[in-house]
Amino acid sequence: MQETDRPYRIFLSAAEASGDRLCAKLIDALKQTSHNFEFSGLGGQKMADSGCEIILNTTHKAAMLYNVLGHIHFFFKAIKTAQKYFANAKPDIVIVCDSPSFNFHIAKAAGKNNIKTLFYVAPQLWAWGPGRIENLKKLCTAGMAAVLPFEPDWFGQKGLTCKFVGSPMLEDVSPEQITAKDYRRYSVNKAHIALMPGSRKAEIKSLWPAMQDIARRLKARHPAMKFTAVAADEAAAQLLRQTEIKTLRLNYEIDAVHKVAREVDWSLVASGSATLQVAAAACPMAIMYQSNKLLWKLVGKRIVTTKYLSLVNILAQDELVPEFMPYFESIAPIVAVCEKYLNSPEKLTAMSENLAQLTRPLSAGNASQNTAQMVIENL
Repeated sequence: MQETDRPYRIFLSAAEASGDRLCAKLIDALKQTSHNFEFSGLGGQKMADSGCEIILNTTHKAAMLYNVLGHIHFFFKAIKTAQKYFANAKPDIVIVCDSPSFNFHIAKAAGKNNIKTLFYVAPQLWAWGPGRIENLKKLCTAGMAAVLPFEPDWFGQKGLTCKFVGSPMLEDVSPEQITAKDYRRYSVNKAHIALMPGSRKAEIKSLWPAMQDIARRLKARHPAMKFTAVAADEAAAQLLRQTEIKTLRLNYEIDAVHKVAREVDWSLVASGSATLQVAAAACPMAIMYQSNKLLWKLVGKRIVTTKYLSLVNILAQDELVPEFMPYFESIAPIVAVCEKYLNSPEKLTAMSENLAQLTRPLSAGNASQNTAQMVIENL
């Protein structure tokens, strides 16, 4: 694309708080180039703060809705809204960020209006949906910006254009900042533990009670332990406070995963992108995800094809951190693993060193800037 004063119309789609954050940073990166842009999209407050006209706030609803029918009705409305917008406004390019079950529909709507679509965060078909490759080929008309280093080879073998842009969750952390924790003066009796139950209401409903119960059991054995809960935003924090166990005397932090992970000795983390931020803080952790036992046995095991399920262990191709994905009713195994690590400074140190080694290479690039360049090349 040649330098021009013409404003290019960029449409971005984010269905969750994490996508809202990534799209906001991408908007900021595009604004730093020599080109003029107008931004519109489906997203949340962070995108709006970066100068995007939000035609429907999808991230707030994603966090607040739990009922499946409520989700379906709302996102059907969002898709219809996007379809009408594409027909009338004709943006120059559509960027869909993560949330493939929703954004495949947005990409399809863009295609029907002959609008290029770039996928920011490649859908993890290598884990759960290799059968959807042919559909993705039709939808992904401006390439894919991958955030995991092995993805370009995997998608390239399937005939898709895919470029590793770096990890957007780590682009504000330099490799030199990633250092292992020092546990030489650590005491399990005064351990500081983070609880990170995710941003969506469904995650909070399934993980927050369990995380608090784990914390309660640990505190019963070590009364001086401290606990900090991390919420994606103030709305999520309100959900956590509504059902908190008062005797834990929880401290709350908002949108501060990496900061808190640097400060604590151990973390309980909902599966997802936050696990990479915790890993980049070289913070030992256990990763949790809850599922319906029957549904997992009937469907989940058949769909998921990877040996490990958490991003950290997938990247390492080894069980660097204990993952309970899915766990079902009992938290006893999770408590036992927490005790095993919390009672061993040597084990904590070893995990911290392994996490630092894993994430240093991932923090070397700037995903937002690299993805911005891909956008410009498609205009």
